[in-house]
Amino acid sequence: MAHNSPYLLKPASVRSVMLRVAAALLPGIAAYVYFFGAAILVQLALASATALAGEAAILALRRKPVWLFVSDGSALVTAWLIALTFPPVVPWWLTVTATLFAIVVVKQLYGGLGQNPFNPAMAAFALMIVAYPLLMSQWPAAGFADFHTQLGLIFGERALDGITMATPLDALRTALHSEENRATVAAVIAQGASFGTLGGKGWEWIAAGYLLGGLWLLQQRIVTWHMPLAFLAALGLIAGVFHLINGDQFATPLFHVFSGGALLGAFFIVTDPVSGATTPRGKLIFAAGIGLLTWVIRTWGAYPDGIAFAVLLMNIAVPLIDMHTQPPVFGHKKGDGA
Repeated sequence: MAHNSPYLLKPASVRSVMLRVAAALLPGIAAYVYFFGAAILVQLALASATALAGEAAILALRRKPVWLFVSDGSALVTAWLIALTFPPVVPWWLTVTATLFAIVVVKQLYGGLGQNPFNPAMAAFALMIVAYPLLMSQWPAAGFADFHTQLGLIFGERALDGITMATPLDALRTALHSEENRATVAAVIAQGASFGTLGGKGWEWIAAGYLLGGLWLLQQRIVTWHMPLAFLAALGLIAGVFHLINGDQFATPLFHVFSGGALLGAFFIVTDPVSGATTPRGKLIFAAGIGLLTWVIRTWGAYPDGIAFAVLLMNIAVPLIDMHTQPPVFGHKKGDGA
């Protein structure tokens, strides 16, 4: 059978893209369950059910075809990103509230898929960490995987003594900014139980799972290289420069990349095609801006990880970025009218 050009590829459906994005998250989720227990699966189920129910209800009120949009997988991916960025032992109502806010307010009230100017999952994260900072800082200790206790924390009492601990980013930031004891990065990491080889104990393997899934998305051409590379390069570059200037007070680029939500953000959050920049040069500027802002917030801000706030700030700048990075129209010189 002859294979002659031209080769026309059918555009991938939204459902196909979203299902592959969800599949790419599975290696990170598997590592999450291995190191921190099955509580994250409960949160994923809660967020998924809430997202689908909330989207269906709003679509029905808007007199839109419910099954067509609910089945496209976009609400499911948003729900998973919310669950994966929240502590796995937060109360059930926090996950439900955040998911409803993301789907109903940030997505559907702006017109639905393709219309929202802000990343729904990051908007939900930012709202919850501002409204409930204590609950959003209660992460399980490394290796704690007692499912019965975790279920109790999600649906019952908040008896957290000896169960939760500060994240590596929070522990490092607190120690380095303490007025009583100005520790060095190396000393904090050497003495802290939450630190592994590259980042947080267990979390570095979860990050590696997200990296594996992200590389698969690149291979599948679901995302392009522009945003992941620009985000990680900007984050690593500024971290590297300050680490060279003062290695006692500024962590290494590898620590920043393998801690917090950096690799999850690089491939699954920054690459959101709706709320991000659309031009090739604009994608580089948009993602690099998120990387720089993430490091600034992590280093000097009030929150240990700054990806959500960095994404939302750069979402605001997207129209300006796209306006000034449009390639010239074919047949016209740069600067000519179309």
